[in-house]
Amino acid sequence: MARGGMASVYEATDIRLDRTVAVKVMHPGLGDDEEFAARFVREARAAARLSHPNVVAVHDQGADDGVVFLAMELVPGHTLRDVIAKESPMPPARALALLEPVLSALAAAHRAGLVHRDVKPENVLIATDPDTGTSRVKVADFGLAKAVSADTQHTATGGVLIGTVSYLAPELVVDGRADARADVYAAGVLLFELLTGRKPHEGESPIQVAYKHVHEDVPLPSTLVPGLPAYVDALVARATARDRGQRAADAGVLLHQLRRVATAVTTGVREDPDLVADLMPRPPAPDTDPVTGVTGSGDTSEHTQLLRTAEVPPAVQRAERPGQPGRPDQPGRTDTAADPWDEDEMAALLAPSTAAITAGPAAPEPTRTVPVGATPAPRRTRRSRRGLLALVLALLLATGIGAGAWWFGVARWTTTPGVLGLDRAAAVERLEAAGLEAEIGPRAFSRTVPAGEVMSTDPAPGDRVLDGGTVTVTISKGEELYDVPKLRGMTEDEAQDALAELKLEFGGSTQRWSEDVPQGVVLASDPKPGTTLRPGSVVDLVVSKGRKPIKVKDWTGEDADTARQRLEAQGLVVEVTGEEHSDEVAEGDVISQDPVGATLFKGDTVELVVSLGPELVPVPNVRASGVDAAREELEALGFEVETRKAAGYLGLGYVFSQDPGSGEMVPKGTTITLTLI
Repeated sequence: MARGGMASVYEATDIRLDRTVAVKVMHPGLGDDEEFAARFVREARAAARLSHPNVVAVHDQGADDGVVFLAMELVPGHTLRDVIAKESPMPPARALALLEPVLSALAAAHRAGLVHRDVKPENVLIATDPDTGTSRVKVADFGLAKAVSADTQHTATGGVLIGTVSYLAPELVVDGRADARADVYAAGVLLFELLTGRKPHEGESPIQVAYKHVHEDVPLPSTLVPGLPAYVDALVARATARDRGQRAADAGVLLHQLRRVATAVTTGVREDPDLVADLMPRPPAPDTDPVTGVTGSGDTSEHTQLLRTAEVPPAVQRAERPGQPGRPDQPGRTDTAADPWDEDEMAALLAPSTAAITAGPAAPEPTRTVPVGATPAPRRTRRSRRGLLALVLALLLATGIGAGAWWFGVARWTTTPGVLGLDRAAAVERLEAAGLEAEIGPRAFSRTVPAGEVMSTDPAPGDRVLDGGTVTVTISKGEELYDVPKLRGMTEDEAQDALAELKLEFGGSTQRWSEDVPQGVVLASDPKPGTTLRPGSVVDLVVSKGRKPIKVKDWTGEDADTARQRLEAQGLVVEVTGEEHSDEVAEGDVISQDPVGATLFKGDTVELVVSLGPELVPVPNVRASGVDAAREELEALGFEVETRKAAGYLGLGYVFSQDPGSGEMVPKGTTITLTLI
């Protein structure tokens, strides 16, 4: 279990779908207000619409006796806070790699119109796959801060600051309004902390920290970790600019900027003035606070100083400061940048060269006649004239080189505007308004960008592009989805090929008996035909095992009616082919069966012969007959004979009575008892 400022999280089991989930239960009291509960439901539904590999999925939401809760994907592992505690300060490549999936998740949310509002290390979960050893980074708690803070002030003086104060954007502190750029600010603070191991603003109370967010720039990371490339400083400065107009428009733009910096880091680039100039925020107007607009604050931040150096091409810098110590054009001059050439001096230097260019080649200097007794006027040496001309030419050359460098390096380039998420017409209009041409490229599928909206541009938003150049726009075709085809009647191999053509994965097959589908042919699929799936989704097959064999029991000597019921229940057809008398098999039992001990299939026939019991014979009348004659007659009919003497036996040897009596029908072999007199 874990406990936070707004909720507690429990590991639980979803008994309906038999899966382990994380249940976030809001603290008692937050759900008492019906309006809050409704707002919580709306935000939960918005978060549930996010489908991104770096976003913790929201499975369900509900309320129980005023306590609202969310059922979410369980991400076993640790948080980014644990990584910061163990690894920070960390190399730029590691920090950028950790932040990239966070920005990818935020970019998906921003495209969907959802602002996180509480980006912090505790909301970044990291799980390690035990099989591959790779880490999965997921961002949690989308929309919760908005649900809690909809009716709460966000000022630093009255109200509650929702979200961790160390990551709050200045505008959230000042007026409580937040858009995607507030998440950009928090991500920039997160990058600062990864690089340095410290939060940029610290204080004895949250109010002090909030005050610093409003009135102080986030320091450059290199002030705490010397040796970081300037373009890494510039990326942090751009993301954490107090003026939100200076920040990336959303996480998607910041993600492109981060990838440019990551490429420079991984390729070992130590200095890239163009990248620094592109990323570093422009300084605000003099004596104007970037957030509050109050005059008198000045601008002596490290961001401004770095920008002043980075955005001026080196050749232009040299042309602007001709008197730096050790310059070859004026050895020995000790002027600094604070003491440039004044305007009169510059005009005087440029005038002769201009005249020379206008007049063409200089005419030969005429011979001057000096009157006798007059003192000749002092004459400039050719060396001083040549030195001055050389200086002017050097200045012109430096200025030309600087202007050329400025033109080819900066002036003819512009920044690609952000058009992600716009429809085609709006994107073309914005690009053309920026002086660029829009070219519509082939459409592509996207799981996060709705159909008809811009999913990417080349160059990417925030990247440099020639002024008047072409930006290729890729329009989303929406999510790539396929319907499960009808697979019944195909062989298993044919069904697998049909799934592969639709980019669906064959999961496995189960075997089932079928009386009408041959063995090896598909009976059904799971999901069923017509179900819409994403590429890579798994489809299972049910394949026929053919007809189910039926083992037939031997029912000989058992009740024929019971045998009929059991055989018909197995799907067999029972026919009684005859009835016969039997002295051994009781009436109604099975005398014989065909087939016996065989394996049949549903619909096959089993033949039975049923016993009528023993054959009945009438008992003849043998009274008054001699005992020998009576015995002979009865035994000839198959009876057994037994004699006994009557009471008052006289010894005559005649039958006095018989049992069974004359005319009774009895089976052969029945014993007839004769009474003699």
